[in-house]
Amino acid sequence: MPVLNRIAGYADEMTAWRRHLHQHPELQFDLGQTAAFVAERLRAFGVDELHEGIARTGIVAIINGRGNAAGQGPTIGLRADMDALPIIEATGKDYASGTPGKMHACGHDGHTTMLLGAAKYLAETRNFSGRVALIFQPAEEGGRGAKVMVDEGIMDRFGIAQVYALHNSPNVPVGAFQTNPGPLMAAVDAFDIRIKGRGGHGANPHLTADPVIAAVGIVQALQSIVSRNHNAIEDLVVSVTQIHTGSAHNVIPADAYINGTVRTFDPAVQAMVMRRMAEIVAGQAASFAVEATLDYQQGDPATVNDPACAAFAVEVASEVSGAANVDGDCPREMGAEDFSYMLQARPGAYLFIGQGEGAGLHHPAYDFNDEIAPIGASFFARLVERAQPAPAA
Repeated sequence: MPVLNRIAGYADEMTAWRRHLHQHPELQFDLGQTAAFVAERLRAFGVDELHEGIARTGIVAIINGRGNAAGQGPTIGLRADMDALPIIEATGKDYASGTPGKMHACGHDGHTTMLLGAAKYLAETRNFSGRVALIFQPAEEGGRGAKVMVDEGIMDRFGIAQVYALHNSPNVPVGAFQTNPGPLMAAVDAFDIRIKGRGGHGANPHLTADPVIAAVGIVQALQSIVSRNHNAIEDLVVSVTQIHTGSAHNVIPADAYINGTVRTFDPAVQAMVMRRMAEIVAGQAASFAVEATLDYQQGDPATVNDPACAAFAVEVASEVSGAANVDGDCPREMGAEDFSYMLQARPGAYLFIGQGEGAGLHHPAYDFNDEIAPIGASFFARLVERAQPAPAA
């Protein structure tokens, strides 16, 4: 079964929704315009329940299946993220961001549109049993909006039994789906290291405790965690991304700052990194006669698909795009996603949908491909219809 005909008929309308959202990007939890636009569409579609203000600007809409006026039975959750990024847009599109310094550079405008398209179809047809919970989430980009929604009790409050999400994937063929039956994306942590030395004149280094050379020593030693403390056949990334110190050619500074990111899948590996990083920072500080402090922040956990849910999602994706266009055992990647919190709370699956050639995610020239919106909406709709078939007439 290809794209659902009724959803294909929404294509122009969906493009208009997406481009409106693209022109009005908002960040993190501050999604007043975005949430209002989504809620207005959902009311027009005739959803049975509309719950606003979850995680400040998040929304959960409920659609009851056929013959289910009492809102009983199993509930399947579908999630879309809504927030943009603090990036200056460089697409040159006539619908480019109207807010300088903010843009939809990750396609969340498209994700929201795909779920709205599925919502319109499901509210019209109701060709399923039980209920569907449409989850419109704020603050995926660094705010852990998924965690906030889970902590506020959406899974129990709405009786969600399974939960699914899609993310667009640039430079993957249009409409191709990718996922796997287990760990799909890594846990993401951050670290900050502050070094306090004793500054002085660059001509007299013997009178200083140089934080620059201590910083260099720490950065080099941190690389030994991956190369010497970790099994090479397992996945681990330790990346130093910033070093800040000094202000002049002839001044040895008093302080230095280092930060970076760690990506893991195994909590035991994560614990090893935390232990070795603390040992390295302390040891290097002692060897260079400076003080150094490590602030290690555990972030989002790994995104781990439920095997049965992933297999089911692959079946549905194959109906929509054809089996040849679905990879159900793609390699895991070191990027991260806060949908992981929802997958910790309930079984489910996360999939990528290809959007063709173009700029990558988080790039100023990125733009969501409107061609894939009906494909994603059809996937969501068929997922509900297949998971919870309508009762016989």
